Amino acid sequence: MGIKNVYLEFSRLSEYAKSLSLLFARLLVAYGFYEPAMMKWNDMKSVAEWFGSMGIPFPTLNAYMAATTEITGVVFLVLGLFTRLISIPLTVIMIVAIVTVHLHNGFSAGDNGFEIPLYYMAFLLVFFSHGAGKFSLDRLIFGEKN
Repeated sequence: MGIKNVYLEFSRLSEYAKSLSLLFARLLVAYGFYEPAMMKWNDMKSVAEWFGSMGIPFPTLNAYMAATTEITGVVFLVLGLFTRLISIPLTVIMIVAIVTVHLHNGFSAGDNGFEIPLYYMAFLLVFFSHGAGKFSLDRLIFGEKN
């Protein structure tokens, strides 16, 4: 058996881990959005004031929109429901976070840079392009090619 055949067999077998990996990634990203969402909901007035101080227009409306999108994203990612769709507004939130909060701090997460939001965006791109995987309501409701 040549190296090509070994690699092809390895690739075939690794396909079985794809949906489990997508499930793990969805749960990890959902957990990452949970705390910021809850912090917003627990003190919306302060969040709106903070958004206003950064020059975000309609700060109260945007604070509610961000918090709602984040908590909806948590639920949808955990369930694997509308996974491709929810990845879009969550990516927009990450872009806004990078531009308004993290970009001026550089890349490093240790300096509150844009490293972590960029990783979330990478995961969200994977969800957008590959879907939720077999362990999801998307698969149950919409079928194999969701």
